[in-house]
Amino acid sequence: MIELLAVATLTVLAVISPGADFAMVTRNSLLHGRPAGLLASLGVALGVQLHVLYTMLGVGLVLRHSPQALGAIRLTGAVYLVWVGWSTFRARPAADGTAAASGLTAWQAVRTGFFTNALNPKTTLFVLSVYTQVVGAGTPLPVQVAYGLFMSGAHLVWFAAVAVVFSQAALRARLLQRQQQVNRVIGSVLMALGLWLAIG
Repeated sequence: MIELLAVATLTVLAVISPGADFAMVTRNSLLHGRPAGLLASLGVALGVQLHVLYTMLGVGLVLRHSPQALGAIRLTGAVYLVWVGWSTFRARPAADGTAAASGLTAWQAVRTGFFTNALNPKTTLFVLSVYTQVVGAGTPLPVQVAYGLFMSGAHLVWFAAVAVVFSQAALRARLLQRQQQVNRVIGSVLMALGLWLAIG
């Protein structure tokens, strides 16, 4: 029971702390609508599951003791965020003042969330820490799998809520009237997160 509470508490704190996942889901929700935001949330949850999978397979221990591997993940994630941020920053608003939703497929929406999370070393270290410091060596495998599913589910629920909030029609309509400024703010935040990740 103590182990379960510890995993749940750490997961909730990790989920609600603002970061790249929050910025990407917000971006998709504002610029492309609720479906894109929800699909990005699903991508984030799948990214978490990837971290859980390789940690349980033992690859996580290699990453934990390999600064070079973590550095490569951090750099790749930083480049990805800067690239998405720059693309958002320089995107031109649609002539009718609406978001350019037609250019984002369902797969692309999922992919933005997945890669943002999968290439985030903060999530890598979080999952590694939970499974090496909190989850006991004697914890049954089904319970460990359940912990991983809980982590993914918590991310999905939280970021789906974020998507719903930031995709409200009235809020989007007001912000999309200033779409170029919104693009530049969101793009700047994503690029700043990428640069912080690169030098952090």
